[in-house]
Amino acid sequence: MVPKITRMAVRSTRAEAVLLLRQGVRNSEVSRRLGVPTGTVSWWKHQDLAKRNNLPGRKRSACMHCYGDQLNRPAYAYLLGLYLGDGHILLPNEYRRTQSLQITCDDKWPGIMESVEQAMRQVLPNNKPCRIRRTGCHDVKVYSNHLTCHFPQHGPGKKHERTIALEPWQQEIVDAHPWEFLRGLIYSDGCRITNWATRTKNGVASRYEYPRYFFTNTSTDIIGLFTATLDAVGVQWKASIPRPTGQVNISVARKDSVALMDAHIGPKH
Repeated sequence: MVPKITRMAVRSTRAEAVLLLRQGVRNSEVSRRLGVPTGTVSWWKHQDLAKRNNLPGRKRSACMHCYGDQLNRPAYAYLLGLYLGDGHILLPNEYRRTQSLQITCDDKWPGIMESVEQAMRQVLPNNKPCRIRRTGCHDVKVYSNHLTCHFPQHGPGKKHERTIALEPWQQEIVDAHPWEFLRGLIYSDGCRITNWATRTKNGVASRYEYPRYFFTNTSTDIIGLFTATLDAVGVQWKASIPRPTGQVNISVARKDSVALMDAHIGPKH
């Protein structure tokens, strides 16, 4: 007697999954019935919809260069400063299909973390940022294949090992919104602290405190962009002698300059 061939015998597991999905069965239920991971079922469903030209509409990433979209220029100046200070872009590879911009934020400054996420939304309104928890910090990330259009400074190797120069359109934005650019740099690789010193008057030593801003970076190009923008807004600064690591500290300590920085930037929060 010829054995009866069942439906499951003639269909592959994938084909059976696709049939159930087309009938409206939920991904999790298909996974349970067939013993296949939910992620695999989701991928099979995506491929089936793509094959039938039935994928749900997806908003493209905004890009002023590729599509002529409007750019939120103040938010971009801030995000540019963050990127140059403490951000990096990851390109697609065998594990990633999309470029991603990552800004690492210390958990001590939740206000900055929120402002980073908001800037990403304003610059790339069709892309949703996310936060990835790390020890003592979060990586705030946004995915878009137009990140290198927005940040042409990306390249192989570390920033201080390659030339960092603004494109004319970027310099125009920084010139128009210098404080947003400076805020991004300070909030990523800078700080506002309170220093103290002793003063002797009539033979009596007394302690006094004064606030100052610091910005520390290894890239001479980024240091140059920072100090040139300080000059443009009338802030006086001093540079330290480069450390053996190549890092340079830029200090703003004069009372009127600190007051100006406080009015437009302020301490981390």
